[in-house]
Amino acid sequence: MFFEPPSAQEEATRPPKPELPAWYAPPAEEMGATMTSDLLLARTQNVAITLPTIRAFSTGCLLDVDIVMRRRSLPPDDFQALQMSVFPHMISSVSARGLPDNLLRFGVRFADGTKATTVGQRFDLARLPQDPPSVPRLSWLFGGMSLRSGGDEEGFLTVGLWLWPSPPPETFELGVEWPSAGIELSIATLDGAAIVSAAERSVPYWPDPPPGG
Repeated sequence: MFFEPPSAQEEATRPPKPELPAWYAPPAEEMGATMTSDLLLARTQNVAITLPTIRAFSTGCLLDVDIVMRRRSLPPDDFQALQMSVFPHMISSVSARGLPDNLLRFGVRFADGTKATTVGQRFDLARLPQDPPSVPRLSWLFGGMSLRSGGDEEGFLTVGLWLWPSPPPETFELGVEWPSAGIELSIATLDGAAIVSAAERSVPYWPDPPPGG
């Protein structure tokens, strides 16, 4: 054979894949309780960013964000650059000197001034610490392109923003900014109390059997 599978010894010595820490993403075996939001976070001639739903879990909440793009009068290269800049791991110039205009960023701010943003996150899952951070975290979870009717001059992407831990039971702010897309800082208000209440309805996919069952 030209291509051969790894030997049993090589397979046995391969280091185990690290688990995804609980603070980074929703719990795998929990369904979450869906809340309808239907918020328009920002809109320009070429981009609309919406928050159609929020899913509340026992450990945090997942903000389901839709990013919709259309080319209109943009040159094809500019539209392609706009589509590529949706993915933060493609932006390499984030540093202490300032944020690049093509970096799409999200953040939350609570009533006491505490903030959590997607700026400066690492996307190397193998290097994530297992211990939870000491401050709230807003993690960018990659979604995927969703099929919608239309042609090559439209684009649609769903991303998840995982807020850990659950927000305080009071109103808080969700902000988005994307200068190269013409989106200045836009802030919407979310109901933390409603999210905390919804989390009580989240159930596991496979409930434990009753004792003696």
